[in-house]
Amino acid sequence: MATPYKVKESRIDDISLLEPEAIYSYADYLKWTFEERVELIKGKLFKMSPAPRRTHQEIDSRLHVEIGTFLKGKSCHLYSAPFDVRFPNLTNDPDDQTFTVVQPDLCVVCDPAKLDDAGCKGAPDLVVEILSPTTASKDLNEKYRLYEEHGVKEYWVVYPGENVLEIYELIDGKYISRGKFVREDQVRSNVLKGLVLNLEDVFEEVG
Repeated sequence: MATPYKVKESRIDDISLLEPEAIYSYADYLKWTFEERVELIKGKLFKMSPAPRRTHQEIDSRLHVEIGTFLKGKSCHLYSAPFDVRFPNLTNDPDDQTFTVVQPDLCVVCDPAKLDDAGCKGAPDLVVEILSPTTASKDLNEKYRLYEEHGVKEYWVVYPGENVLEIYELIDGKYISRGKFVREDQVRSNVLKGLVLNLEDVFEEVG
């Protein structure tokens, strides 16, 4: 059985010093100064893509503009990776008892009490993940279950190669797919009332 990683160093600047099968906390995560980006899901270490592909960046940028423009003057805030979102089991769990910290491609937080200088502590209202070959399995499995368990109200999954956006909505604690939408479609958010996206603008000339 995996056990918490006991590290003596105050800073870790080489990822090879980590034990792949160990269980890490957010307190451990804060000691890491190496360049590689990583996430923790229930204490398990996941490496992130070294650099997103161009199509990923284009879609990310367009979604950021569209959602950001809609939110201008509103109380909700939009953030893009790298931005740490911690999921403690209990609201007041300290760093050494918090075992999940992820960096969604985009997230919207409407509760200011969840925001601090370190990022967000608790569930964003909406999360967007843009799939890449190295992270697709994690986004569709571990992160799907994580966001569902912790109450992220809407989870948007973008399939760049297919120009498809799938929206999951949290209903009675479980995600229900509202469908997969293609370039010709217009989508609305049930969490951010009034947000309407023309996917033609998001997927235009992507590829």
